[in-house]
Amino acid sequence: MQRRSFITGSAVGGLGLFSGCGGGSVAADATGTAEALSASQRAGAVPMATTPKARVIVIGGGMAGTAVAKYLRLWGDAVEVTLIEKNPKYVSNIMSSLVLTGQRTLSSLTYGYDTLKSRYGVKVVIDEVLAIDPVAVRVTLKSGGTLSADRIVLAPGIAFDSYAGSYDVNRMPHAWQAGPQTTLLAQQLAAMPPGGTVVLTIPKAPYRCPPGPYERACLLADWLKVNKPRSKLIVLDANPDFVTEVDNFSQAFFGLHASVIEYQTNVAISSVDSASMTLFTNLGAISGQVINLIPPQRAPALVKATGLATSPDGRFAPVDVLNYASMAQSRVHLIGDSSATTQPKAGHIANQEAKVCADALSRFFKGQSPDPAPVTNSACYSTITRSQASWLTAVFQYDPASKLMTSVANASGASEGWSGDNFEQMNTWFKALMGDTFA
Repeated sequence: MQRRSFITGSAVGGLGLFSGCGGGSVAADATGTAEALSASQRAGAVPMATTPKARVIVIGGGMAGTAVAKYLRLWGDAVEVTLIEKNPKYVSNIMSSLVLTGQRTLSSLTYGYDTLKSRYGVKVVIDEVLAIDPVAVRVTLKSGGTLSADRIVLAPGIAFDSYAGSYDVNRMPHAWQAGPQTTLLAQQLAAMPPGGTVVLTIPKAPYRCPPGPYERACLLADWLKVNKPRSKLIVLDANPDFVTEVDNFSQAFFGLHASVIEYQTNVAISSVDSASMTLFTNLGAISGQVINLIPPQRAPALVKATGLATSPDGRFAPVDVLNYASMAQSRVHLIGDSSATTQPKAGHIANQEAKVCADALSRFFKGQSPDPAPVTNSACYSTITRSQASWLTAVFQYDPASKLMTSVANASGASEGWSGDNFEQMNTWFKALMGDTFA
């Protein structure tokens, strides 16, 4: 496929929800994309170039970093790609709330880098980057070595704020980065006696999703009804209202799960006491047997240390969305959750940003300009119960006047309510998305 057609096509097919706005088969769209990808992959490994035309270092092996490394090798015409990731495996945050209810295991959400190495010829280095020299285009590794390249693509994900007081993340896990904290929160929920109180906090947007905090609240409420009768779920939202799917979550919170969920908005947390399991807020002190404390989020320290976190609040890194080059250092590109764009901080968007970045760099190394009208899309499903889901989709296109990715109104929407079919299609969408990224 031509890269331009692939990016646009995958924004529709890979979304698996586009036809849902006007009828048609959601699952067929997602499956069609997976079949197209499998056909391209059966062609065999990407040949290595004897003399690379350019070298790119990718930092971070999540949804964004893995996808950009893969597609740089597919489209880059003899571009050498080195991926640096501190963990030997990636655990998907998408679908991880289902681990809390026993419907998924972390192993079912775990992906490796063997295919990236064997099929696409990406050099994978398991190490941690301590520093980036954006002028010399060089990175310093924790192991003591250095690597240099023509360009760096930074995809480090997010970091979490702390809280005043005696904040112990093991007592009040966020489980917003799948792994040990997910297991810990699941254990705390299982150990809570019936009639207990669970507190879930929602930070001010933007935050990473999926899972979204509102869908996690619905999933937990449904689980509590059966497994911990008479229990209560207090949801403390720092935002003035539901950030997304207002109709669906309003019906779920105030209708379907009204007997379990107590929802409060505009909640500010001033400090915490992990020993007594208490949050001190503008509503007063709030305690629970289990507290799922999801902190505000920002770009990791490496982004700030490199001088890239120049958004007005200093939390994220502004980029040129035609190629995702940093506005502060043009030879460093940022994709995924750490960048400051008008698009959501979602795994599907990270995959899409990676393709736009890979396409732009591939053109650049040939002396060409980036695509002047990139298109991306965001898709997610929300678990309203343990067997039913809703969905939300948004398509974005570059606006040359504002130089931003703007939402395409007639290509965006949400489901009216939730269903078991949507829950099944969620699994099809997830499989296609992860296959496109890691397979």
